[in-house]
Amino acid sequence: MWADIATILCLVIVVEGLLYALFPTQMKNFMVRLGTYSSSGIRNFGLLGATAGVFVIWLIRG
Repeated sequence: MWADIATILCLVIVVEGLLYALFPTQMKNFMVRLGTYSSSGIRNFGLLGATAGVFVIWLIRG
């Protein structure tokens, strides 16, 4: 189980790294725009994404 968790975390890092490597200007612009949002808005977006991810995992894994 711990190996699966470590693998998943490493894949997240790979995907994030690829985004920065392939689209550096767009990621920089995204970070600048992110700084203009309220903390509660960013938190709500993060919670929405986490909830969606858990839901998709639940659908896949049953």
